[in-house]
Amino acid sequence: MPAPSSPSSSQAAVTADRHSRHAAFALALALPADTVLYLLLPMYAEQFGVTLAEAGLLLAANRLVRIAGYGYVARFYARRGDRATSLIAVAAAAVCALGYATLSGFWALMPLRLLWGLCFAALNLSTQALATSDPLGASRRSGRSRAFIAMGPVLALPLGALLAQWAGPRPIFWVLGAVALLGLAAARRLPALPHPLTSSPGRRFHRPNSLDAWSFMEGLTLDGLFIVGLSYLGRDLLPGGAVVVAGLLMALRYLAEIILSPAGGRMAERFGAERLLVWLSLSTSVALVGFGAGWLWSCAATIVVLRALQMPLLPPIVMRRTPGPGRVQALAARAVWRDIGAGAGPLLAGLLLPLASPAWLYGIPALLLAVAALACARAPSHPATTTEASAP
Repeated sequence: MPAPSSPSSSQAAVTADRHSRHAAFALALALPADTVLYLLLPMYAEQFGVTLAEAGLLLAANRLVRIAGYGYVARFYARRGDRATSLIAVAAAAVCALGYATLSGFWALMPLRLLWGLCFAALNLSTQALATSDPLGASRRSGRSRAFIAMGPVLALPLGALLAQWAGPRPIFWVLGAVALLGLAAARRLPALPHPLTSSPGRRFHRPNSLDAWSFMEGLTLDGLFIVGLSYLGRDLLPGGAVVVAGLLMALRYLAEIILSPAGGRMAERFGAERLLVWLSLSTSVALVGFGAGWLWSCAATIVVLRALQMPLLPPIVMRRTPGPGRVQALAARAVWRDIGAGAGPLLAGLLLPLASPAWLYGIPALLLAVAALACARAPSHPATTTEASAP
């Protein structure tokens, strides 16, 4: 039975709650332009002046730049602190939204996607680091953070779908640019102190561990193949009204985070984050097989629910395996592996969805996700070694 917490530890937890909430609000207001682009770009590729394959590359670009840039972002974040880093990232996110509203063509849009990738890296790292800044209630705090972040996309996606059907895909990004600027108010309330770093950053490249493999497959399947496939396959099943249906389902993904991510955090504290991650991932694999086999809308709804429950699990696992100053680098490393998968997902979807059977395209990654989850169950839960904490 855990010992009662002292007044000082309780106060630290309250402070961590407040800072985590403000970081989540900053990301919630900056994120909608990106999520709406995931909805509209595959369906309206020609109006943005790109092909479907180019749209897949553009959607992957923000992930791919983070593979190379997360280490630099993490060091900048650690030196400058949450406030300065988040203010810069939120302002740049607004610039990206305005670019989506006005620019056309692959090479005009690519710099915006690269810039947004670095912005998201900074904001996402801030939300995870602040949610796990105090061990007391870290899983619960991580779940609440995911719920706050989801509030922006859950409102923007249906609005974007309806406005796109009425006036085309561009006008919504003017609105979302203004919304992103509101995130400056939340970013100004973040702490300005720097974060400690380990004296040795470890090897630049290392053999992927179990959490790396799971993060990669989670990104490939749920943040890449599933999202692009939902838009592309839904367009073929429901011509005309597909953008609204796909927008509502993508909004359901974030609504599920608002409702269920706090529940996932509480379940993790009760049953153990590793055990819960395994069972939810296995269930997700089954739903992905059904999605590829043709049960599109029902399995899509199941996937978004399961994803919401899984979202708060990784930061507390990383916190336990990598305590102390190595926590920020370890969180960044896991995010990099997720981004590698999520960057590959839209590329595979853009190239293979017009050619390959969806059953194979989703069935094989679903099997690999299940294998990666089972590997996490066999991994040690004690604090990580330097190799576990080092960035890829």
